Order: sequence, then structure tokens, then C-alpha cells
Amino acid sequence: MKSWCKTVVACGLSLSLLSACSSSDTEEPVSPLPNIEASVFPEVSWSANVGSGIGDFYSKLRPAVRYGKLYVVDRYGEIIAFDEETGEKVWDLDISESFRESFLTKNNGARLSAGITAARDKVFVGGESGFLTALNAETGEPVWDVIAGGELLSAPTVGEDVVVVSTGSGTLEAFNVDDGTKLWTYESKLPTLTLRGTGSASYEAGGFFVGTADGKVAVVIKNNGQAAWEQPIYTPKGGNEFTRMADVDMKPLLMGENLYAVSYNGNLVSMELRTGRIVWSRKYSSTNDLASSGLNLFLVDDHGRIYAVDRRNGLEVWSNSELTNRELTAPAVFKDYIVVGDFEGYLHFINRADGKIVGRVEVDSSGLFSQPLVINDKIYVQSRNGEVSRITLP
Repeated sequence: MKSWCKTVVACGLSLSLLSACSSSDTEEPVSPLPNIEASVFPEVSWSANVGSGIGDFYSKLRPAVRYGKLYVVDRYGEIIAFDEETGEKVWDLDISESFRESFLTKNNGARLSAGITAARDKVFVGGESGFLTALNAETGEPVWDVIAGGELLSAPTVGEDVVVVSTGSGTLEAFNVDDGTKLWTYESKLPTLTLRGTGSASYEAGGFFVGTADGKVAVVIKNNGQAAWEQPIYTPKGGNEFTRMADVDMKPLLMGENLYAVSYNGNLVSMELRTGRIVWSRKYSSTNDLASSGLNLFLVDDHGRIYAVDRRNGLEVWSNSELTNRELTAPAVFKDYIVVGDFEGYLHFINRADGKIVGRVEVDSSGLFSQPLVINDKIYVQSRNGEVSRITLP
């Protein structure tokens, strides 16, 4: 399996440049599955199929757990709620069928790629057509739906009575959680060339913290949609638009009085939550969400190298390159381990103290693409073919 070239959106970009990007990326070798001395033996304790998954598309659909239920969605509009304890189906809904008289019929169905978020007794999902809907979390009945001003490629974020979505057109749009009334729009600059992706916003103390396509992190006030501050985390450099891409396509990680963010082609930074002042900055490139435990941050970079970084000063604690170019998911912390999935459908367990791979389990050969979801002593993953699985340690 060859490494895929980052999808980009460009104005006036020639086909020759795109071809060059493709040939450059595919020359990099994919690491074979490494031999390990296993000390943990994870197993798939439950699984179910949800529609057709995402297929070959790069939709980071990920399960959500709340209200005693596991919510899962596929790209084509099927949403299923399972009882989180028993795994029994509680309800299911086909959005494309439910909204068959609407614009979805003209847009090749739902094309869901943003979600799923469960909050305020509702389930929120969105799609590439800008479609955003809120469903009753208990019954699956539609509550409201709206059309946002651009593609929705990351999960909605709920802050009290407001739900926001980050769009592919460079806006953060806010809606009332109860009825979908549009409240405000925050606009950021969209560069000529940008990765096709957005990160979800984080919410804390009346502000939505969001990364932008021009390499900034901003905090947007919930009550009025105005930016309290905007701070570049990387100044784009280079002689062409490819080398100047610096998208922050991940969800800022908030911890105490600081936030942590990383950009593509740029930096990993620690920032003051209140002012946006950069505390430290280190050279890493990633579009993946970060994970944290204790004093360490955990990062998977663009080539599948895994790092532990001291969040106090940005110093590297350890690195692991055994899974290079295996198209790793964002990392998640599970007990004493970091877990990441790969394109062949393996879930890898990495000792978070020293970075050694200590276990793995094959989940689904179609591959894992979205970040594993850790709930207490269970891990949930969703494969490209729509298989949702619960992973446990015996």
C-alpha cells in the first residue's frame, strides 16, 4: 500500500504540480509490520456493522459514547445507536432516506464526514454538502437541520447552548442547539492553497478555540462570535504554495492554563490560554489531534512517526519510527499505553513510558482511519468498511 498524497484545494494550480506531489509521496517506503515481543494481548470483544463505512474517502468519522449509548455513523447517511453495555441496537436512521425530498437527493446523498457529537440530549452530524442536523439522542428523531456555508469535515463542538462547526470555506459558524437558529459567523483568511480538512473547535470558559488554514489559533467568544485573540503558530516559508501551507487542521488541546496545537509543515506549540502568548515552539508537522497523559503530549506526525514530548518545555522524551508511512490514526491514551490504528486495520499498543510497541490486534483489514475512542476500560474503533469494534484487554 502506497502512501497517499495530502489532498489539497487550490486556485490556479497546474496538473503538473499535483503529479509531482503524487510521485514524490509514493516513493517513500511503507514500514512492514514490525516483529514485537508482546506483553499485552488486546482482543475484539464486540463488533457490529454500520452501513458502508467511508470506503476510500478520507472522512474521519468516529463513534461517540454518551447517555448510555454508542452512536456510529457511516458516510452515506446511516446512523445507529447501540446500548453501550449490551451492544444491542437501540435505534437507527438513514438520513438520506429521511431527507429524500431535500437537497440531499441532488447531492449524492448525505456524504457525512463531520461527526458524531453527542451533547445536550442531541446527536449532531454534518456532511460535505454543508448539511448539519441535530437528532434526538434517545430516539433518533430529527430535531432540526440547516445548511452551513461550506463543507463540514470535522465533528461539531457544543459549548453550553451553542453548537459550532468549522467549514472548508474558512468560517466558524454557530447555531442554537435547540432550534438551529444561526447566531454568528467568524471568518478567517483562506490561503490560495490549503489542505482539504478542518479541525474541530475546543470549548472552555465562554470561548471556542479553533485552528485556521492560515496557520493560526484563535479564540472566538461564544456570545458574539468576535475573536478575543488570534495567534500565528507558524510563519509560512518557502518559494511556492506547497511549502507555504501551514494549516492547523487539528482540535486544540486545552490543559489547565495552556493550550497545545500543531500545524502542517510547521510547529508544535504551547500557548497561554488567556492571551495566546507562545510559551514554547518545536518543529513538528501534523494534521492529527494530540493526546496527553501526565506531563507528556503524544503526537503522530505526517509520516507516521510517534513522539512523546514534555508539555512543560517541548523537549522530546522518546520517538518511534517503526510504523512509518502506515497511515496512522491520531493517538489515544489507554491506561499505560498509546493506541494508534493503521491502514491495514491493526491497532497498536505502545508503552507510553518508553515508546516500545508491546501489543497489537487486527481489527478489520479494510483499515482504520479515525482516532480510537477510549471510554474507561474499552476502546472503540471504526474501520473503513463500517465495522465498529470494542477492544479490551483480558
